[in-house]
Amino acid sequence: MNLSLRSSYDGAAIGAFRADAHGPRRGGVVVIQEIFGVSDHVRERCATFAAAGYDAIAPSLFDRIEPGFAAGLDADGFAKGREAVAASPWPQVMADVQAAIDTLAAPVFITGFCYGGAVAWLAAARCTGLAAASGFYGRLINTLLGETPRVPTILHYGSKDASIPMTAVDEVRARYPEIGVHVYDAGHGFCRAGSPDYDAAACALATQRTLAHFAGPA
Repeated sequence: MNLSLRSSYDGAAIGAFRADAHGPRRGGVVVIQEIFGVSDHVRERCATFAAAGYDAIAPSLFDRIEPGFAAGLDADGFAKGREAVAASPWPQVMADVQAAIDTLAAPVFITGFCYGGAVAWLAAARCTGLAAASGFYGRLINTLLGETPRVPTILHYGSKDASIPMTAVDEVRARYPEIGVHVYDAGHGFCRAGSPDYDAAACALATQRTLAHFAGPA
């Protein structure tokens, strides 16, 4: 279902997609979009977490630019998405994410994909009310290594990701050896069905690891 969130950054109302937990509730998850907006892929990820017992909310972080922001998976869409990222300062994004966190009952977790992976990383450092974070192929994380996560965090990368070289992954590992960094035999966007790099096995394993991480020590 769709809902509205109120950001403390500027009082703006932004949209969000919500999927409620199936069966016994385990917690809440904020699911952060790629640069393409709250796409079918993001909604599918929300449904996956809901099926695992989590209330999932995906805030539409570019709604100030265009209500219901959506960008295609082509050259024009990539350009539109990058422009939206450039027009969305981190304090604004963090306030929007905080609004989503505050909507969910504890415990609350965060995950994100590509751009959303970096947002999840920064939220783990700056936002309150989070219990753990899991970031998927966040290329911008390497520009944010001065921001230290305050909650248990794991990261997922593809060894064949042309946009995130293994030297960048090694840099994250060296700076934060306590963080679980998982590398899969896959490319970028391996969890997005329809992507040339979609890898069902890698996505399933990364999702399993994320759910285990959110569940905490056995």
